[in-house]
Amino acid sequence: MKWNRIVIKLGTNVLTNDNGQIDDNIITSIVDQITRLKESGKDVILVSSGAVGAGKSLLTLPENVNNVTKRQVYSSIGQIELMSKYKVAFAKRGMLCAQVLATKEDFRDRVHYINMQRCLLALLRDNVIPILNENDVISISELMFTDNDELAGWISALINTTTMILLTNVDGVLENQGAGPVIPLIDSRNKIVFEDVTRVKSLYGRGGMLTKIRICQDAAKNGIGAYIGNGKTPDIISKIIKGEGVFTYFPAEKERSSIKKWIAQTEGSINGRVKINQGAELALSSNDCVDSLLPIGITAIEGNFQKGDLIQIVNEKDEVVGVGISAYNSNKANDAIGKKEKKALIHYDYLLMYD
Repeated sequence: MKWNRIVIKLGTNVLTNDNGQIDDNIITSIVDQITRLKESGKDVILVSSGAVGAGKSLLTLPENVNNVTKRQVYSSIGQIELMSKYKVAFAKRGMLCAQVLATKEDFRDRVHYINMQRCLLALLRDNVIPILNENDVISISELMFTDNDELAGWISALINTTTMILLTNVDGVLENQGAGPVIPLIDSRNKIVFEDVTRVKSLYGRGGMLTKIRICQDAAKNGIGAYIGNGKTPDIISKIIKGEGVFTYFPAEKERSSIKKWIAQTEGSINGRVKINQGAELALSSNDCVDSLLPIGITAIEGNFQKGDLIQIVNEKDEVVGVGISAYNSNKANDAIGKKEKKALIHYDYLLMYD
């Protein structure tokens, strides 16, 4: 297992005490562990929840304020408080940290995506700890991350991370609806595990264990080793790296290319759809497939798209089975439907098929 570049995500329930206030001892513990990682030559990116919880501890809003506004106000106030604590803790160890706020739109637009990637890599180059959080002040419900677990997964793909660690307030994925022991290892293709895990969300956060499993499996498919562990366990990050203690591990698969990692995160930027026949679906869905989507396997084109646009791939049952970047526009694609010896509509290098 490589440990060159690590994304660590801290959930709200890790950072807060029983009263919902930020626990300074946890901040100190996490910063100590990150400092040791940096001293050993590893790149570390921190994705931290807790801003809304920090804001609630500083201000009480009237009952009649709607939930969206409450979240915006608490987040904008609490983010300063949270970052102040991190700044002080890292400064005591002679280190700098930086705040990076993100929205889903920053990942869907290729230009924004590359700019954010360059910024994060520059911070790592200069030995600064990037601390990321969703920009709750400007995010709207339809475009919000499921929670910061999803942000951590997307950031891990963005900067070609080797490892992602999601820290929560339980020891890992628990069997028997949360009443059994920790499941030590989960394959990225294992769907049965979803039937055995509780759907209860965390007390202060937006997500739950089902979300964490999905994010970790997606990360593993991108070639990123993923872990779920208890952030309140002393020295948990070091224990995970050494393979000691209790946690759940999702082994990495073969790493995807950078462009395919980006394609996997752009479901909201689709400009058209292409329907394929059963033969094309079987060929493209093969585990060792290196085929491109050829017009001979296409039965219908939907929408108006241009060369370079993202388009969905659906099967004969209208199920979405993949996505890719179009090599030419919809007019040319319509003319080529079902024909042999025509240029691929989606080249393999720009094609991502789902499970």
